[in-house]
Amino acid sequence: MRNSWYNSRWAVISFHVLAWMLWLSLPIFFRRNDHEHDQKGNASFFTWVYIVSNIYWVMLFYFNAYFLIPNYINKRKVWQYTSILLCLYLTIVLLMAFVFQQERPSSFSVSHLPFSFIFPFLFIWAMSTVYRVVADKSKTDQLLKERENENLKTELSFLRSQVSPHFLFNVLNNMVAMARLRSDKLEPSLIKLSGLMRYMLYESDEQKVLLSRELEYVTSYIDLQKLRFGRDMKVNVNMTDGEEYHLIEPMLLIPFIENAFKHGTGMIEHPEIDISLEVKKGLLDFRVRNKYSCEKNEVKDKTSGIGLANVARRLNLLYDKKHILETTKQDGWFTASLQLKLQ
Repeated sequence: MRNSWYNSRWAVISFHVLAWMLWLSLPIFFRRNDHEHDQKGNASFFTWVYIVSNIYWVMLFYFNAYFLIPNYINKRKVWQYTSILLCLYLTIVLLMAFVFQQERPSSFSVSHLPFSFIFPFLFIWAMSTVYRVVADKSKTDQLLKERENENLKTELSFLRSQVSPHFLFNVLNNMVAMARLRSDKLEPSLIKLSGLMRYMLYESDEQKVLLSRELEYVTSYIDLQKLRFGRDMKVNVNMTDGEEYHLIEPMLLIPFIENAFKHGTGMIEHPEIDISLEVKKGLLDFRVRNKYSCEKNEVKDKTSGIGLANVARRLNLLYDKKHILETTKQDGWFTASLQLKLQ
């Protein structure tokens, strides 16, 4: 997974440099109108305080972010962490006391130092803690996305492996039926089957395929089913040409048609299947409907319904909020309708 630009090393370093430049420039802005007190002695004194204190603030920031929090807070050593912070605060107070003693021994008073540096200390500590929490949260989110992406790939691979054997099982049953009837249509159906196998073996592993290639696959499957049922079943197909340059997930449409032929045949009077597909402005409108018997309690095998269950799951994984899938049963007809925003 590609990292966002703001997570790159150069962006992080640039952000740190800019933040410290802003922090270091604050005393300059506050002292700009204080030129009356900017005498030579004062300038030397403030320079020492400025240099020593800011070196300490930088060290405190990164020491807390990269050592104290990972080794104490993350390991729930709160008391040890608090004790170290108190020691660090006393360190800056003693360090500033030494600077005052060296530069202004006559006016030196240690009583005001703890109050002078408590707020800068707390501010740097708070910024360091917030920075570490945000950095850890960003890293955790990135790892979760990477794991989700890997799980998605694994799950999609598993779903495809379920679709392919199920489809192959149905087609081979068709071949057996035609062989028993010694049909002269067996040879062209075998040629179509070889084309289907080529698509399944060499193209279905692609993340996306051309819509035109997917429709060739669907058409070949429908032709094989027509050869099997002949005049015993009425199959109406209306798939309009146009905008077939779009990409689509391979073997996404075939489970709808498999389901229609599986459950729209048998002890049904005048079985009929209607298949329509239209693409306008990148929006695919795909509908498959078949007659079913309301009175018949259909005994389902172990693989019954696996196609539609898989395709619904794949749509949720790959086209979240970019598809509408509806199935209805009304007046003896089962209808599956899919609207899909193509890429």
